Amino acid sequence: MATPVEIEAMEYALHLAARGLGTVSPNLAVGCVILAPDGQRVGEGWHQRAGQDHAEVIALKAAGDKAQGATAVVTLEPCSHTGRTGPCTQALIDAGIARVVFATPDPGVASRGGADVLREAGLAVEGEVLLDQAVRINRGWLTAEVNGRPHVTVKIASSLDGRVSAPDGSMQWITNPTSRADGHRRRALVDAVMVGTGTIATDDPTLTARDVDDDLVFDQPLRVVVGHTPVPQQAKVRSGDAGFEQFTTHDVVAVLKQLWDRDVRSVLIEGGPTVISAAIAAQVVDEVVMYLAPTVLGAGLASINTVLGEPLELSIDEVETLGDDIVIVGRPIKDLTGVTP
Repeated sequence: MATPVEIEAMEYALHLAARGLGTVSPNLAVGCVILAPDGQRVGEGWHQRAGQDHAEVIALKAAGDKAQGATAVVTLEPCSHTGRTGPCTQALIDAGIARVVFATPDPGVASRGGADVLREAGLAVEGEVLLDQAVRINRGWLTAEVNGRPHVTVKIASSLDGRVSAPDGSMQWITNPTSRADGHRRRALVDAVMVGTGTIATDDPTLTARDVDDDLVFDQPLRVVVGHTPVPQQAKVRSGDAGFEQFTTHDVVAVLKQLWDRDVRSVLIEGGPTVISAAIAAQVVDEVVMYLAPTVLGAGLASINTVLGEPLELSIDEVETLGDDIVIVGRPIKDLTGVTP
């Protein structure tokens, strides 16, 4: 059983892991803390980019000789295979680590089994410590891995009566600045942002992540436009250094397949109603983020513009007030992935 000191170290390791969410894709976010026999933290690190050192290796380098006889607290079961980098299991063994405490079992077909390798080498191993918290950090990646397609979040900003714009198409901002900043933070943590050609024609959005916390390190998401209407060369979505791609189809499933093949593991669908409705109808939505502004329009464009074959029933995961706005985060009740919580 993990000790109170190890549990506290795991909480900190999870904090470290979350720092990599904006840059680590298509890998998982992982954090590691090295504890000396007296419980002191002598090394720490987190995985920052695919192809670079894993969290364990960074923490071991920081610990140096103090890793001998120490405990490694890791948010993911150490990998046992050689990919772009060497196996973390061997690095831990070579450093003289005596005990390993981890949170999430490695789901990778090629990389799993690290705990058994460590035990066979004589190390004490404790798994599934703070598992629920660890799964929450990497839930998008884990869901994507199980489904074989990117994790899909649908974001909707609407009035209390479900309108996303006034009848004449005006009212670009329904929600307040705090809600919009939260939306930009969510953009910063995904691999791609998707809209339809109708949104490009109406709003001419840039679709980049802006005005986020200074301590959040992230790569700009790929900007994806779905639909047959050509995107003008002068459109803002084509500007800047962030990537841009148009798929001349309305088949959201086919688009997700192509994005998966390009190592995209998370997609934020921001609109419009046609793309959102298509994703819900295709049953590829893993999360819904709804921003509700305290206003009633009475008429205007609705967030869903088609009759669904069956309702999308959600389990509410989060409810928060952002100024006078409310943000509700829900996940489908029919979660066939087995990824919890």
